[in-house]
Amino acid sequence: MEVTIFGSGYVGLVTGACLAEVGNNVLCVDVDAQKIERLNAGGVPIYEPGLDDMIRRNAAAGRLAFSTDLAAGVAHGLFQFIAVGTPPDEDGSADLKHVLSVATTIGECMDTYRIVVDKSTVPVGTADRVAERIREKQRERGVTVEFDVVSNPEFLKEGAAIEDFMRPDRIVVGTDNPRTGELLRALYAPFNRSHDRLMVMDVRSAELTKYAANAILATKISFMNELSNIAEAVGADIEQVRVGIGSDPRIGYQFIYPGCGYGGSCFPKDVRALERTATAVGYTAELLHAVESVNFRQKEILFRKIADYFDGSLHGKVIALWGLAFKPNTDDMREASSRRLMEQLWDAGAKVQAFDPVAMEETRRIYGERADLTLVDDPMSTLDGADALAIVTEWTQFRSPDFTALRARLRRPVIFDGRNILDHGQVTAAGITYFSIGRGPMEPHA
Repeated sequence: MEVTIFGSGYVGLVTGACLAEVGNNVLCVDVDAQKIERLNAGGVPIYEPGLDDMIRRNAAAGRLAFSTDLAAGVAHGLFQFIAVGTPPDEDGSADLKHVLSVATTIGECMDTYRIVVDKSTVPVGTADRVAERIREKQRERGVTVEFDVVSNPEFLKEGAAIEDFMRPDRIVVGTDNPRTGELLRALYAPFNRSHDRLMVMDVRSAELTKYAANAILATKISFMNELSNIAEAVGADIEQVRVGIGSDPRIGYQFIYPGCGYGGSCFPKDVRALERTATAVGYTAELLHAVESVNFRQKEILFRKIADYFDGSLHGKVIALWGLAFKPNTDDMREASSRRLMEQLWDAGAKVQAFDPVAMEETRRIYGERADLTLVDDPMSTLDGADALAIVTEWTQFRSPDFTALRARLRRPVIFDGRNILDHGQVTAAGITYFSIGRGPMEPHA
């Protein structure tokens, strides 16, 4: 099938590459000429395991192309996927200017039937606004061309997006036209073979499903972090509590890991946008507000622990930092806990020596060159001259360090583990003081 993807960011590239992988002819269109030039030269502007190889393979096979020609994109595909960004506006609502800009282009250029697919995460009612914008542009042209607008939200996890798209848990299609639903079913047939994962529903329900899914997951994380703070205050161990409640099949183990807050491009933005949607229709979403408030507070927990340990005097201290991305297997630092921690440390006069397997370039892009930030090439080198180690991202390679070597390289033998990934027995046995989430401080063995 002929498919056009507007937007060559995270969602657009993964969607385009995976659709091309199963034989479709995909054109990815973006207004960023530099990004398109890089893609046409074989580069990939984001880090996602397996994505670079898939893009290059399908581009070489002629199934995946990149262009800045918006009109060519409208002419190319029966399916017109809108996969542009929806950044938060000042009031927390989703900014739809890029989505509506694509709708404007489609309305101005289309001359035959098109299925417009909202792939971006958008508020309830966006499909109506997209449809009205297309009709408006057609009226200005004095033409009437049939089209349908479909909600088809993405459910991709950064770091596992290829697997999620190729073997989805569910494929949600929101449409009021049965014919359009069947055309989407045909497009997704290669990803829907072992059993039917495609769910057709009305457009507004599909739009809300995406926000609801992310809000529930964010709620589980914030609730577990709230419990972790209670556990620490009353002398309990949140990790033992986690195992105790996770064994209940009604609760399960997913998304109940305590930590130093969630980040990324989805959970923070979507929780705020859903809360704003509720406010717009006269409903006060108290739980959603609490989820975000708890998360904001949780992002400051490592700084408070570090500041308390040094009696509030951090000026001139050097903190080693392991992990900069908001989660493993991505270079995405949007609303990452590492950013809040570093900025608090800098405000207190401390310096940071940091390492991340893939997010170093992104860190340089965000912060530039500064005297209080040193990026090093391996995790152990961050420890040289450092007064403490803070772990912020749960990369696998951080889980079993050489604790004897670690202790020898730190000025003070102390670790602040924001993801509870280390074995506290091994840490304290090596003569290192250990601070984690939801547990009291653990001193070295005598």
